[in-house]
Amino acid sequence: MKKIITTLFIFCTFLTIAQAQRYNIKGTVADSTKSPLQSATVLLMSLKDSSLVSFARSQEKGNFELKNVLMGKYFLKITFVGYQNYTQLLPTVEGLEVLDLGIIKLLPISKELQEVQIKADRSPISIKGDTIEYNAGSFKTRPNAVVEDLLKKLPGVEVERDGTVKAQGQVVQKITVDGKTFFGNDPKIATKNLPADAVDKVQVFDRKSDQSQFTGIDDGASQKSINLSLKEDRKKGIFGKVEGGFGGENSRYKANTNLNRFDKGNQLSLIGTANNVNENGFSINDYLNFSGALSQMMSGGGGRLNLSFGSEDEIPFNTGQRQNGYLTSWGLGINGNKNLTKKAELNSSYFYNHLDTDMERNIERQNFLAGRNFTSKSIATSNSQNDSHRLSLTLDQKIDSANSIKFTSNIGLIHVNSSSKSESSTLGESNLLQNDSRRNNATNGSTNSLNGSFLFRHKFDKKGRTFSANSIFGLNLDQRNGNLSAVNGFYNANGLLSKRDSINQTNRQTNDRNNFGTTLSYTEPLGKRKYLEINYIFRKNNGDVNREVYDLRGDLRKLNDNLSNKFDTKFTINRPGFNVKFNQKKGNVSLGLAYQRSDLSGNILTKNISIDRTFENFLPNIKYNRKMNGGNNLSINYDTDIQEPSINQLAPIIDNTDPLNIMLGNPELRPEYNHRINANYMSFNQFNFANLFVNLSLVYTENKISNAQSIDNFSARTYKPINFGANTNLNSSINYGRRLGRIKSNINLGTGLGLVMGQSLINDVTNETTQSNIRGNIRFDFNPSDKISLSVDAQWRATNTSYSINTNQNQRFINKTYNLDLTYTPTKKLSFSSAFDYFIYQNQNRPTQSFPIWNASVSTFVTKNDRGEFKFTVTDLLNRNVGINLTADANYSQTERIRSLGRYFLMSFTYAIRGSLKNQGGISIKTR
Repeated sequence: MKKIITTLFIFCTFLTIAQAQRYNIKGTVADSTKSPLQSATVLLMSLKDSSLVSFARSQEKGNFELKNVLMGKYFLKITFVGYQNYTQLLPTVEGLEVLDLGIIKLLPISKELQEVQIKADRSPISIKGDTIEYNAGSFKTRPNAVVEDLLKKLPGVEVERDGTVKAQGQVVQKITVDGKTFFGNDPKIATKNLPADAVDKVQVFDRKSDQSQFTGIDDGASQKSINLSLKEDRKKGIFGKVEGGFGGENSRYKANTNLNRFDKGNQLSLIGTANNVNENGFSINDYLNFSGALSQMMSGGGGRLNLSFGSEDEIPFNTGQRQNGYLTSWGLGINGNKNLTKKAELNSSYFYNHLDTDMERNIERQNFLAGRNFTSKSIATSNSQNDSHRLSLTLDQKIDSANSIKFTSNIGLIHVNSSSKSESSTLGESNLLQNDSRRNNATNGSTNSLNGSFLFRHKFDKKGRTFSANSIFGLNLDQRNGNLSAVNGFYNANGLLSKRDSINQTNRQTNDRNNFGTTLSYTEPLGKRKYLEINYIFRKNNGDVNREVYDLRGDLRKLNDNLSNKFDTKFTINRPGFNVKFNQKKGNVSLGLAYQRSDLSGNILTKNISIDRTFENFLPNIKYNRKMNGGNNLSINYDTDIQEPSINQLAPIIDNTDPLNIMLGNPELRPEYNHRINANYMSFNQFNFANLFVNLSLVYTENKISNAQSIDNFSARTYKPINFGANTNLNSSINYGRRLGRIKSNINLGTGLGLVMGQSLINDVTNETTQSNIRGNIRFDFNPSDKISLSVDAQWRATNTSYSINTNQNQRFINKTYNLDLTYTPTKKLSFSSAFDYFIYQNQNRPTQSFPIWNASVSTFVTKNDRGEFKFTVTDLLNRNVGINLTADANYSQTERIRSLGRYFLMSFTYAIRGSLKNQGGISIKTR
C-alpha cells in the first residue's frame, strides 16, 4: 500500500512538471533616482483571482528573481515602506525562458496618498507583535468552502482529520469572529460552519486571561486562539448555507444549516444539524462548560481532568477522534452578540444536542503481576442516549474610563439514559478459566448546573496602578438511578467451578457540588518598566454524596449497608502571593511566589467518622518571554499548583458496577503538588513562509494519586486511589514547514518525544512503569494548477512500555497512518474528490492489524455564481471501517475492537446564502 501511495505521488508530480512550461522573472527595484531599494516585497499574483503565486525580496542591489513560474496570466505587485505600490501586467510569451523587467522605479508616497496606500497594502502574511496575520484572499479555496478548508492552506496551521486545528504546533482552543465569542469554546463550530469567502484576515495569537489583559502581568492562563476578521460586506449582511442529503440502503441522512446576520458589530447566528452518519453535534468543551469542570480545573491555579470515556454508563463525548460505533445526532445552536450601548456588550448562546449511540466492543487484555500473568476477555453491547441544553451569557460593561465589570454565567441541563449487556472471562497462564461474568446494567439520571463569575476592574490615575476582583460560583446537582444484575463464577486452580454468586440490585445516588471563591489583585508601578502585583485567592469547594444500594429478593428490597454510604467534603484554599514583572523592549521577566494553605474536612455520616487535615505549600513561578527580530519569539515558564482529590476519589463508597472490578474511594488522600515547565520557540518568515515551532512541556507531580490494585486468586480486582510516589510527564515537539516555490507546494515536517514515568502498587508490590513514545509526520501539499490539489500525509508513532514487576512483558506498539487527498476540478462546474486513509497497528506480541478507509465524491455546481452544489458521496468505499484501540497501562496491555459504521452512499445538495441589509432594515438576498 505504501508503494502505491508513493508511486501515485511521484507520478502526479512529474507528470504535471513535465507537461507545464516554466520560466523565470527578474528585475531591479529602485527609487526615482535609480538608487537600489533593498528588501522590497515582490509579489506575483494570478490575474484571474488575485491569489498569490510566488514572491521574493529584492537583494542589496535591488535585484530580484522569481524562478520556475508556470506559464499563465499574472500581474506583478511590489511594495516598499514609504513608496507607492507598483503594479504591472505581465506579458505571456510562449517559449520564453527569462522575462527581464529591467529597472522598476517606485514613487514616494505623498501625504494625501499615505492613508489610502496603507489600507491597500495587503501582504499574504504579516507579523504584528505576537500575532501572525494571514490575508485570506491570498489563499484560494473552492466554491462553498468553509473556514476549515481555508485554514488547511495557511503555513504554520494544521487541520487534522477530526477537525482539530493546530497553530504553531499547539491545539487551538478558541476561535472568535471579529473579536467576539462564537458559540462558546468549541473552535470546530466556527471552522466547520462559517464560509471561507466571508473571511478577510486570519489572526493567530496567544489569548491572555481577562485578568492578565487588564493588569499586564502574565498569569500563565493563556489559550492558543484564532480570530477571524470578516470582510466589510459580511459585517453588514446575511450569509450562510443549507445542506441536505439522503441515501443508502439503511436510509442514511444528513442535514446542516448555518445562517449568520451581522450588522454594525451585532451578530446573530443559527446552526442546526441532524444525521445518522456518525457526525457529532457539538464537542466535549461545551459539556465541560456547563458541567462546571472547567471552573474546577481553573481553581487553585491550573489543574488536571480525568474522564473515563466510553464506559458503559457515561455520556458519549466527542474526544476528537474518529467516531466509533453507530451514532445518531441532532443539534441546534443560537449565538448572539449585541452592543447594548457604546460601553456595554452582551454575548449569548444556546445549545441543544441529542446523541444516540450504539456500541459493540470486543476487548482482550493481558495482565502482568509479579509471578503470574492472566488474560481477560470481554464482549459488551451498549446503547446510550442523552439530551443536553446549555445557555451561556456574558455581559461586559465599561462604566467609565476607570471602571468596568464583566459577568459570565452558564446554565446546563443533561439527561442520560443508558443500558449495556456484557460477558467476560479471565484465563490463567495455563489457559484455565479463573472467573466469568454475565451482567446487565441500566442507568438513567440528570445533571443540572449553574456556573458564573463576576469581574470588577479599576484603573487609578497613576499609570500601571490597578485593582481587580474576580468572584466565581458554581452549583452542580447530579442524580442517577441504576439497576444491576450479574451472575459471576469463580474457578479453582484446576479450572473447576469453586463458587457462583448472583447480584440483583437497584441503586440511587446523588452527587451535589458547589464552589465559590474570589481573586483579588493589586498592581503598582515601580518605575523603569517594573511592576509589582499583590494577589490573594480564596476558594471553597463543597461536595455531598448520598448513595443507596438495595438488594432485590423477589418483591423484597433490602438496603445493602456495605455498598451504601453518605459522605460530605469541604476543600478550602487561602493563597496570598505576589509577582514582580520587569518589562524590556524585546521581552519581559516575571517572578512570583505564593503561599497556599489547603484545609480538607469531611464526614462519613454512615460510619460516624470525621476528617480534618491541613496542607501548607509554597508555590513559586517564573515567566520569561523574549521577542527577537524576524518574527522569532521565545518563552519559558515555570509554575506550580495544587490539585485536590475529587469527591469520587475521597468518598469511601464501593462501586460494584463491574463485580470483577470493584472501585473504592479513599478519604485519606492528600492533594497533588505539580511543577510545570513550558518552553516555546517560534520562528516565522513572512516572505518565504518558512516556519519553525518548538514546544516542550514537563510536569513533575509529587504525592501523585494512582490506583492501587488488589487482585485475588480468582483474578477479581479491587481498585483504591492512593498517594504513591511521584510522576514525571514530558512531551516535546518540533514542527517545520515551508513553501517549495519551484513546484508550487508546501512541505511540513514534525517530530515529537513523550515520556511518562510513574509508580503504582499492585498486591502491595511497587511497580515502576516507564512509557516512552517517539512520533513523526510529514505532509506534502501539491497544487500545480487551479484544477489539481494533492495532499500526502504520513504519521508514525512508536510506544514502548516497561514494567518493573515483569520485564518479560514489556510492550511495544507502532501505529502508522497514511493519508492521501486528491481534488480534481476539470471545469468550473465539476469537481472530483478522493480521500484515502490506511491504518496500521503493530504489537510485538500480536499479529499486525491494518485496514484502509476510502472516501470519494463528485460535485457539480449550479445556479448563478456556483451557489448551489449537488454532491454524490461514497464513504468507506471498501467497507472496512472498524475501531481499534491499543492501550498499555500500569500492569496491562489491551486491544479493543469496536464495530463501526461502514460503507454508505449520500446524495446531497448545498446552497450558499449571501445577502445585504437594506438601509430600511430589510434583507436583500443576492444571487451573484
